[in-house]
Amino acid sequence: MSPTPLPPAPEANAQDEQESPPPACVMSFNASDASGAGGLAGDVATIAAMGAHCLPVVTAVVLRDTAETFEHANLDPDTIAEQARHILEDVPITAWKVGFLGNAEAVSAVAEVLSDYPDVPLVTYLPSVAWIDEDEQQQYLDALRELVLPQTVVLVGNHKTMTDFLLPDWDSERAPSARELAVAAAQSGAQHVLVTGMQLPNQYVDNVLANASGPITGEKFERFETAFVGAGDTLAAALAALLSVGAELHSAVSEALSFLDQSLDAGFRPGMGNVVPDRFFWALPPADEEGAEPAFEDIEPEPSPKSPRRMH
Repeated sequence: MSPTPLPPAPEANAQDEQESPPPACVMSFNASDASGAGGLAGDVATIAAMGAHCLPVVTAVVLRDTAETFEHANLDPDTIAEQARHILEDVPITAWKVGFLGNAEAVSAVAEVLSDYPDVPLVTYLPSVAWIDEDEQQQYLDALRELVLPQTVVLVGNHKTMTDFLLPDWDSERAPSARELAVAAAQSGAQHVLVTGMQLPNQYVDNVLANASGPITGEKFERFETAFVGAGDTLAAALAALLSVGAELHSAVSEALSFLDQSLDAGFRPGMGNVVPDRFFWALPPADEEGAEPAFEDIEPEPSPKSPRRMH
């Protein structure tokens, strides 16, 4: 009788694993946020949940809790750029995500790094920066408009924040459409806008991807009163992760919106402030009929819903 074959040696298994292709890598320029709701912590969690690897570059330190932002501390622009360049000399990336950069000098430093890789798709998230001094805020937004938007594939932001940024002189009683915002963004070089939170009748909001020619795709969410923190960073990071693996833009937007919706639906309140998205909603075991949780190896992943359900 011939002997039973032995399993491969541990060294061989380790070598096979090393030869497996690494996940797609997304470089995120964003602030450190100790709440974990948004900023780099949110980007790392979201991009990992989408199956990619985040390369986090710290641009500033935001002092906040889950209810409000108090102030921020800027990093030296050279320090920001060097963080990125050391990694970029070592690791190939397939997408960028830009969040809060701190000040106009940091915007310039980041934009210079981005310009060296024009073929890598960039998703730019536009957060509210209402806590910043008005003059510094204007300088920051002007720099973002002049230096980062020309390199942006998708500009992501809430309808009001996007309107204040792109159409500050809008005086019509009618809110601007996604196409009108896209036209304004295109004048600064951005190819698309993903506008969230557009008010609709009957307790719904619309989230629309558009370019200067008009709307492309979108999803309607049911509005509810819970206040979230970190939703915009989550959506932009999820979209960047999907683009990093070559997904078509319209399908990437739909999947990113679905991911956001489920993250919000499973959100949790870690403190006394707002609700934080749960980016790992899919990893939580469902309770059985008697309330006990099954072992992780027995869990079957739940299919994603065909369309998102609700958003604040």
